[in-house]
Amino acid sequence: MVSKRAFLCSLGSIYLSLLFVFLLMDVYARPANNSALKEKAAAAAAAADGSKDENEILPPDHLNGVKMEMDGHLNKEFHQEVFLGKEMEEFEEDSEPRRNRRKLMVIFSKVDINRDRKVSAKEMQRWIMEKTEEHFQEAVEENKMHFRAVDPDGDGHVSWDEYKIKFLASKGMNEKEVAEKIKNNEELKIDEETQEVLDNLKDRWYQADNPPADLLLNEEEFLSFLHPEHSRGMLKFMVKEIVRDLDQDGDKKLTLSEFISLPVGTVENQQAQDIDDDWVKDRKKEFEEVIDADHDGIVTMEELEEYMDPMNEYNALNEAKQMIAVADENQNHHLELEEVLKYSEYFTGSKLMDYARNVHEEF
Repeated sequence: MVSKRAFLCSLGSIYLSLLFVFLLMDVYARPANNSALKEKAAAAAAAADGSKDENEILPPDHLNGVKMEMDGHLNKEFHQEVFLGKEMEEFEEDSEPRRNRRKLMVIFSKVDINRDRKVSAKEMQRWIMEKTEEHFQEAVEENKMHFRAVDPDGDGHVSWDEYKIKFLASKGMNEKEVAEKIKNNEELKIDEETQEVLDNLKDRWYQADNPPADLLLNEEEFLSFLHPEHSRGMLKFMVKEIVRDLDQDGDKKLTLSEFISLPVGTVENQQAQDIDDDWVKDRKKEFEEVIDADHDGIVTMEELEEYMDPMNEYNALNEAKQMIAVADENQNHHLELEEVLKYSEYFTGSKLMDYARNVHEEF
């Protein structure tokens, strides 16, 4: 005789399958969330009005879909970025858990291209590459807006002096006065910190300036300046800068001790100490298991470059396997829907509270 618990579990499984179908239908029937589009439209309008935002012209520290930040810190949101793509904004911390569960079920159905109700490493690899490409295209579209902000005469090229004027204006200096002084080769009174930033930016500007070197950047070169992940040459330059900042003995390679020496902050209490300890543990694991490809205890520039290349298919496959391993509770090297829902915070940054209890309550 079948036990009551087994009977309920069986019914619960059947219900979950039916719920999946109905929720998919419900999500597709709902209007799209336009908040992200509204924000982009507002930003574009601001640019058209000629307003200057420092973030429009400064290379961002955070690059979506890239494993490491420009300052050498690990990208904590990488898993979510390559799983959600441009839909990442849809999964907000205060979003209704049931609605996020529906959206996650829709995503699962898209990743599962052979419709066998489980996701393989190859399927996840394909999905990661697609989502990374989405981030690339988003950067291209944003770059068009940012380029217009620093190309006031609309001639399709931006000189270093034009960019320098806009940058200093974003720092609070009078744009007309700065332009006049630069035109007349007069000295600008710039504080030491701002001058250091300018010097670093000029180095990047030179690197993004493809032959013939004329210190004029077109829209494509400006994209490389803001987003080095779009250019192999700029990716090399970004890696070189990161290694320079971490390399203590000047051999242009990184040991584990060098890689985990980047300070997080001043430890003032036990909580801060725990944060620092977790930071070191995360970097140690990433160094030993992922970045150091040949496991010789040394990370070369070439290894770091391959690690940071967002369009590296081999990296995407490794990432897919790691993502599956995190939630693969039945150890079948695939992801089922229940596993993805249970580990939703890892994949989306959104925690679906009491998932199992909710399913039984709905049942």
